[in-house]
Amino acid sequence: MTKNDSWLQILREWKNWQPDPSRPHHTLSRREILALMGMVMTAAFVSWRREWAALSTAAAAALPACVVRPAQTEGPYFIDEKLNRSDIRSDPSDGSIKPGAPLRLGFQVSRIDGQSCEPLPNAVVDIWHCDALGIYSDVRDQGFDTRGKKFLRGYQITNANGAAEFLTIYPGWYAGRAVHIHFKIRTVSHSGRAHEFTSQLYFDESVTDKVHAQTPYNGKGRRSTPNDKDSIFRESGKQLMPVFTKEAQGYAAKFDIGLQIT
Repeated sequence: MTKNDSWLQILREWKNWQPDPSRPHHTLSRREILALMGMVMTAAFVSWRREWAALSTAAAAALPACVVRPAQTEGPYFIDEKLNRSDIRSDPSDGSIKPGAPLRLGFQVSRIDGQSCEPLPNAVVDIWHCDALGIYSDVRDQGFDTRGKKFLRGYQITNANGAAEFLTIYPGWYAGRAVHIHFKIRTVSHSGRAHEFTSQLYFDESVTDKVHAQTPYNGKGRRSTPNDKDSIFRESGKQLMPVFTKEAQGYAAKFDIGLQIT
């Protein structure tokens, strides 16, 4: 039913309306007025809902395929190590490999320009996160000093399709935070201006429970901060969860992100 059809229906209802025969001067009763008002409001509401649905469908169709994700805090552990590598499990200082469930993490980075969505090549994607026991490399913190170590850090440059992939391990946990991976994307705008986007990735609780029941994760005990207890996750974490699939060895995760670069 179109907008005009709705009002034609109202006119038909009005034409078919019969006054109360007990009122010779055809004065509308309060009940009749309310009934007529109800018909008008109902028809108008139906027309509005149909028009709103059409507008919403058109707006959704106009949105680009890639998704703008919320930025989040960088946190205290970012260090620009300039480690161009896809496998970040090792420590370059001694060649040791951090143990844990293998995680193949892929980024699909796009540029949003108006209503278009194009792959973003040559963007620098950095990731860093803690090991299975909640320890970061190359920092001094309460309970550990790993200065000089560089495990679980590195960057990749997106290819012509806007893709970058890392091989790492599923992160562990530490008090006060849900399980997460930090990431930073650096690129330049069309005008040559530097652009930087920083945020975090989060993980499905059921997957984390399975992984953390294994060694070496279970040596730390049960985690104290699930997603819904993490204040940073509660801000926008549900929009920052990659799509997971189980592999023969570990897991694969893919994260699509669109950047609005001015």
